[in-house]
Amino acid sequence: MSSLRDVAERAQVAVSTVSAALNGTRPVAPATKRRIEQAAAELGYRPNLLARGLQSKRTRILALLFPAPRSGFGLTEMQFATGAAEAAKELGYHLLLSPESAEPIDELRHITGLGLVDGVLLMEVRMDDERTEFLSAAGVPFSMIGRTRDPGSVDYADIDFAATAREAVAHVSGLGHRTLAFFNLSTDLYADGYGPATRMGEEFAAAAREAGLGYVDGFRPGSAEEGRQAFDRLLELHPEVTALAVMDDHAAVGVLAGVAARGWRVPEHLTLLLVLSSAQAAAMFHPRLTTLEPPSAELGRLGARMLIDRLDGAGPPQQRLVPCRLVPGDSSAAPRSGA
Repeated sequence: MSSLRDVAERAQVAVSTVSAALNGTRPVAPATKRRIEQAAAELGYRPNLLARGLQSKRTRILALLFPAPRSGFGLTEMQFATGAAEAAKELGYHLLLSPESAEPIDELRHITGLGLVDGVLLMEVRMDDERTEFLSAAGVPFSMIGRTRDPGSVDYADIDFAATAREAVAHVSGLGHRTLAFFNLSTDLYADGYGPATRMGEEFAAAAREAGLGYVDGFRPGSAEEGRQAFDRLLELHPEVTALAVMDDHAAVGVLAGVAARGWRVPEHLTLLLVLSSAQAAAMFHPRLTTLEPPSAELGRLGARMLIDRLDGAGPPQQRLVPCRLVPGDSSAAPRSGA
């Protein structure tokens, strides 16, 4: 196994210079740093993170706490994690992805108690999230991808749900639709106070009201079967609906099955939008669905950078909202004649 001294000899610099370049303890000229990094790569050198932590009292490891979705990690979820990992790496940190168990506080207590992480990045934040209370009381630096009901002075990067809902409603209204329905996330997530479910529901209702659209909500399907049942029930109660926004990808599969069972087609008989799903996920549907794509990688990067800034003694809290991007697909059209 290569040592720090081996890297120094190959790069023709002092051992202390190699240490400074790889550990970030003091500035090193860019050309010299590149030469050192190349030498380390050629030799397959890997720094001893535990030894570094003992010397500096910093391990340069961050933990990303991510409750595993019931359906598993999808494209959209992983973009948050990869964005955070890339930002951490650029700033000389490693990211430890830790899917939470059924007892998130026990998981946090275990991870932070080992002393191997400098800070924690929280995801899937709830309106009233016990994890933030634990970390604050324990004095562990943390930031959030998402935000609680009252984030106070905690650093966070989150979706601008109000701007996202307004853009979705403007898209539907601009096509000539006069009644929009919204399928939220599953009943369990909504009842648990999951931030995106609560905020997106509130903002869609407000945006539709502001635009003068008829609006129907109260449906929370969390699977394909529930999505089909909700769609059938929706049209039974509100046959005037010509546009539907769905937050759960699996529920959207059920909606498309319900559309086909009626002999209908999207978008001729129904404009269908995904909400908070990546363009890659939307492209897997037939037809390719219009989506409000979350800025997943950007939020991941922002959250990681905010946490590292906090570890470096940053000033006032950083709190950012970033809207989703409307990615038109083949599922948006003017309402059918006579609707």
